[in-house]
Amino acid sequence: MSVTISPSLLSADFLHLEEEIKMVNESAADWLHLDVMDGVFVPNISLGFPMLQQAAKIITKPLDVHLMMVEPQKFIPFFQALGARSLGVHYEACTNLHRVVAAIREAGMKTCVALNPHTPVEALTDILEDTDIALIMSVNPGFGGQQFIPRTTDKIRRLKEMIVARGLKTLIEVDGGVDMERGKRLAEAGADILVAGNFIFNAENPADVIRRMKEEIK
Repeated sequence: MSVTISPSLLSADFLHLEEEIKMVNESAADWLHLDVMDGVFVPNISLGFPMLQQAAKIITKPLDVHLMMVEPQKFIPFFQALGARSLGVHYEACTNLHRVVAAIREAGMKTCVALNPHTPVEALTDILEDTDIALIMSVNPGFGGQQFIPRTTDKIRRLKEMIVARGLKTLIEVDGGVDMERGKRLAEAGADILVAGNFIFNAENPADVIRRMKEEIK
């Protein structure tokens, strides 16, 4: 079975955003990844709420939302109304993580907990059973186009061992610097979902890249 491919809209051409979204809609992609940044938790600001509301009107793929922001619990109703399939919050940004995850689940969305590169996977020990998706950042969050951090592959292996040992169904998602070859290695290590931005949107034929990722990464 191939992995889930979730193109990151952060790397799209914002001057032609409607065309980029339609390309993903018509492609072999499974989900569409939305990175939402606040300029506080990360040193950048990305897609604002008015833009997200307009984009959501034409997006047909399931929305895979990743909040890189402080106090993400304040915005759960917004993303519920937006129609997000899954909502990811950062371990490092949530003082009361269990409460936030419970609120996401109560809102009818899949729960996702993200870890920065410096945070060990063992930090998920007491939340893993309540987490549908564990998102491992393979770059420092905040900007697209960064270099993949090699030790991420070992983190994926350790996390997969934790999940299997406890008999859980938690999926592993990886975001940052993913291309075809890294994607294959990450899938072999245990990744279930791959977020790819520049590798897809900077390609001459993005839809073909998505198709090849679906076909070649198992």
